[in-house]
Amino acid sequence: MFYAISSQDGAYSASADTSQSSQDTTTISFIQEIGETARQIAAQNDLYASVMIAQAILESNSGQSALSQPPYYNYFGIKGDYNGQSTTMQTWEDDGSGNAYTIDAQFRSYGSQEESLQDYAQFLQKDIYAGVRKSNTTTYQDATAALTGTYATDTSYGSKLNQIISEYDLTIYDSW
Repeated sequence: MFYAISSQDGAYSASADTSQSSQDTTTISFIQEIGETARQIAAQNDLYASVMIAQAILESNSGQSALSQPPYYNYFGIKGDYNGQSTTMQTWEDDGSGNAYTIDAQFRSYGSQEESLQDYAQFLQKDIYAGVRKSNTTTYQDATAALTGTYATDTSYGSKLNQIISEYDLTIYDSW
């Protein structure tokens, strides 16, 4: 079981009772590393922190992918460039029918974790992602459904995010 502990200033820290859990300690550490910053940025941008954190876990392999490591800090697999900074890496795509293939793609490169999280929040302000915002949804499941086929080509994207959110009890980061 994954737990968040609220401090007097409202910040959350994560802890885990691994006695009855198969949760990955790398993922728990990653959640502890980005959770509070994600909560703050999500609150400022009408987003679900649980979805933000789950996407970072899924897209970056809990902060272990080459793209998520310094000097890139790209936790979300956002393509293009950020303030002129980018790197090219191989990535998997889904043809929309569940068939995977690889391509070389240009990805944004950030100077810090916080820049990555902030840019992700700004990226989701595009009209195509209106269905992801808290003000336009009832639950985080509505938001993850809105990401499937728009943010990611993976046809199972929303259900993968939902599983991560549930397994690590990430909704505790959704309270402002």
